[in-house]
Amino acid sequence: MGWQTIEIENRTMIYLKTDEEIELLRENNLLVSRALAEVGKHIRPGVTTRELDKIAEEFIRDNGAEPAFLGYQGYPASACISVNEQVVHGIPGDRVIEEGDIVSVDLGTFLKGFVGDSAYTFAVGDVGEEARRLLEVTKEALCKGTAQAKAGNRVGDISAAVQEYAESFGYGVVRELEGHGLGRKMHEAPGVPNFGARGRGPLLKEGMVICIEPMITMGNRAVVFERDGWTVRTRDRKPAAHFEYAVAIRRDGPDVLTDFNIIEQALNN
Repeated sequence: MGWQTIEIENRTMIYLKTDEEIELLRENNLLVSRALAEVGKHIRPGVTTRELDKIAEEFIRDNGAEPAFLGYQGYPASACISVNEQVVHGIPGDRVIEEGDIVSVDLGTFLKGFVGDSAYTFAVGDVGEEARRLLEVTKEALCKGTAQAKAGNRVGDISAAVQEYAESFGYGVVRELEGHGLGRKMHEAPGVPNFGARGRGPLLKEGMVICIEPMITMGNRAVVFERDGWTVRTRDRKPAAHFEYAVAIRRDGPDVLTDFNIIEQALNN
């Protein structure tokens, strides 16, 4: 779940996790991956975003966890489901999924005192070449940023890698929202923007756990915050994509706690 930059900047304490705590975070994030896979299997033309939210909540609860988003700062659902021009934080409701849509699903869990948080953007049937490329580039931008998430680097190394890759395709990089630290709370320091300069920002230390989540637009990077207080959409109403990993910082490189393979294997079955 991305958060507004100004909110993150006010959280200055960075908590380093023990190996045991990282394993609890891994357990949460693997559950989020499984929940995303379950929702993904049901994304098809004719289903409403409210129905998908119900599937997500039931799956999370059936596996012994609580939906971390439900009630978070007043958020009214268990999932953020954002369709096409909606970038993030779409509130599930009566919107019907249609052939050719792209659907971002962002889920969180609370289990054993820790939080899981990841997102995946699904293609509904034949989405067309432009939208499919947007999904591919956004996911690869996530991988480029994640590769920089190792002890001794700085947050700006992640940010610059995401920005440089996405902008090389002419896409917009949303600046009003960003990734974040993850632990006992869903949004901890440091903030992890998707734009920035290499060698700048907080130093990455072993034991930090962060969420990296590119929010990339097909057109202009400008966004609008809707009147519902949550939904963020592109100003030009062109599609946007959003993928999110939870990552533990290690000396020898990133330790990705999210597993997209679980999602993609479910979609291919």
